[in-house]
Amino acid sequence: MTENGILKIESMKNRCSEEEWQARVDLAACYRLVNIYGMSDMMANHVSCSVPGEESAFLINAYGMMYEEITASSLIKIDIHGNILDKPNFGELNYGINKAGYVIHSAIHEARPEVRCVIHTHSWASMAVSSLECGLLPLTQTAMRFLKIAYHDYQGVVLDNEEKASLLKDLGQGEALILRNHGALTVGKSVGEAFNWMHRLELACHSQLAAMACNSPFVKVAPEVLEETWNNYQPSTRRPYGLMEWPALLRKLDRLDPSYKT
Repeated sequence: MTENGILKIESMKNRCSEEEWQARVDLAACYRLVNIYGMSDMMANHVSCSVPGEESAFLINAYGMMYEEITASSLIKIDIHGNILDKPNFGELNYGINKAGYVIHSAIHEARPEVRCVIHTHSWASMAVSSLECGLLPLTQTAMRFLKIAYHDYQGVVLDNEEKASLLKDLGQGEALILRNHGALTVGKSVGEAFNWMHRLELACHSQLAAMACNSPFVKVAPEVLEETWNNYQPSTRRPYGLMEWPALLRKLDRLDPSYKT
């Protein structure tokens, strides 16, 4: 199954609809991009995407594969109850799914069907900010987009279905959530939109940590300016995120390594 360090997986293209295959390609691309932009945690964490035309079904990574090697065919299709609906032949490896990934992602896909993609990361920057009592500060224009970001208190590794209710309550109808002492989570109506939210959240965390390291007073921004800037970034006042960026990001991947599409 492995050749020159590459896990050989038979294509799943003939086993799914055209719409599901496109979802697989986009999701695999998202995993690669999360890795490229320094937000992966080896094989931990998870990105999911709902399956078009199949209520309660979504795609998620095989627990055991690095983000840099995930392909459209390596993704596992499960339902909101955790049942595996379809997966490739991993041979002796027989990969399954990360239970914490199932709990987090199934909760959101079930409660918010308009959400196509959910991204959860453990980047060093988001973990650092998640451990600060002050949380994410609106120090930069990018961070002002998250002026009203929600927080979810740490309750241990997310393995208990009972945590779904509090997770959903804290996320509400928002697009981003900081998991205290843990990491970050974003959602979107497309894979590109969810990635855009996560990428900007990551930048906001990085810039805050850099500013805090300077041990110098922060420049204050007037509350009315913060509110106006936040409003300008909301989905109701601008085009959906990812529409312009996603095709360009796919071209970037095609130049670097188009194997994500296999």
